[in-house]
Amino acid sequence: MRVGSAEDRNQVPGRRGIVFVVSAPSGAGKRTVLERVFAQDTRLDLSISATTRPPRTGEVHGKDYYFLDREMFERRVEAGDFVEWAEVHGNLYGTLRDELDRLVASGKDTVLELDVQGMRNVKRIGLDAATIFIMAPSMAELERRLRARATDSAEVIDLRLANAREEIAARAEFDYVIVNDRVEEAAADLAAILRAERCRASRQQIENEWD
Repeated sequence: MRVGSAEDRNQVPGRRGIVFVVSAPSGAGKRTVLERVFAQDTRLDLSISATTRPPRTGEVHGKDYYFLDREMFERRVEAGDFVEWAEVHGNLYGTLRDELDRLVASGKDTVLELDVQGMRNVKRIGLDAATIFIMAPSMAELERRLRARATDSAEVIDLRLANAREEIAARAEFDYVIVNDRVEEAAADLAAILRAERCRASRQQIENEWD
């Protein structure tokens, strides 16, 4: 997925970006849907998360994640530097406040890829964000996709399915729900949501000459 390079993040004068929170169970196809939309929408940027997990082969600090040791991450939590953060499978993940502020101030609309817990944290602090949940058409299809990837053990797949049931049960907490049956249609639905949010009267920033 394209993430914000220095060129992508040029200032857009007079406009503050919209924050979009996108969540999905593992196997729902969130990343594929987002990649389709990012390829067509130059007004979007992806917020880079911070994490305490070690980088994987090919991952770059400041591009894929901000890689912090646990002591530094916890110090920044205490300093209030995170918009939201959580511990997942023994590692800490979070959205840095200065990263998000910089993107919003640039005028780009910003996507936060968060789980349900992260979405709730964003709502809890009162951040103005549109929240979107992407899900497979059925649990049977979700299980088929997870097993077809052939990257996880049976035990891990069972855990992902159990987590998915809990996440799907929370879908009504989101502003929008997209059922990813066909990627092209799901991407079109997401693009339509982005356009609709940009047209909301409460988000319009019209020049004073029209007042």
